[in-house]
Amino acid sequence: MDSASGRDRRIAHVLLFLTPAMFATNMVLARATADFIPPVALAELRWAGVVLLLLPFCGAELRQRRAALAREWRGLLVLGLLGMGICGAGVYLAAASTTATNIGLLYSFSPIGILLLSRAMFGERLSLRQALGAALALCGVLVIVLRGDPATLLRLSFSAGDLLILVAAMSWALYAVLLKRWPSALGVNARLTAIAAAGVIVMLPLLAWELVEQGPPVFDARTVAAVLTLVVVPGAGAYATYSYVTKHLGPSRAGLMLYLAPIYTAVMAWLFLGEAFAAHHWIGAALVLSGLYLATRQQRP
Repeated sequence: MDSASGRDRRIAHVLLFLTPAMFATNMVLARATADFIPPVALAELRWAGVVLLLLPFCGAELRQRRAALAREWRGLLVLGLLGMGICGAGVYLAAASTTATNIGLLYSFSPIGILLLSRAMFGERLSLRQALGAALALCGVLVIVLRGDPATLLRLSFSAGDLLILVAAMSWALYAVLLKRWPSALGVNARLTAIAAAGVIVMLPLLAWELVEQGPPVFDARTVAAVLTLVVVPGAGAYATYSYVTKHLGPSRAGLMLYLAPIYTAVMAWLFLGEAFAAHHWIGAALVLSGLYLATRQQRP
């Protein structure tokens, strides 16, 4: 192994533990900004900022591949709606009526959703181990949503925010499945930029409605700081470091981030938002993370 390759792997090992914290920042800021930035406006500002940040690096490729954009525009709009619209604005809307801790824990169900959707839509084989993992994770989700009280099912008193997070998590799962299944002539960064731009376009009607109903956000120091953080840290930054870790350590090790992100979210929510970690969180997290481990662990040949 040459020195450059060894250095890249050492950097990737550090990023393996930093990247989940970057993703967790989105969950914490979703809750922290719920009182002063409308959700669609926040999603629009975040992804428009990501587009502006990435364009200098992939603008030339996008210009050269205009024909590919013309062929793929319908798929880009669907991916933008799922990944940046429903998934992005949905999380920010949910933050008004649930906690950052719940957002992180419930959102960790999305990898299980990927397995289930791949099975339902494309007939991919689901092993007994994966099915057991999915069942465990689903039990964990129910524990969190019901807050450890099965009588909630009889009262039908669910938190709207928790249900929205589950919708957002499944939207992300569908986004991930289609992103893998739909071929593209664009490079990774160029495709992300195009999808983000498509998401910004798709959300414009919702933004117009929100502006009429709630008015525009106040662009004071805290709003600007929150948006810039979302653009740089869980936006372009987390996606870039995730790609770096995957490249130098492989997808199986990069998958460890799936287990760390909800834990980081809970710790950051406790530190910065004063959220308590209740008994149902511990039980739900144990079930979700155990199920996630079973469902995504690679079998030895």
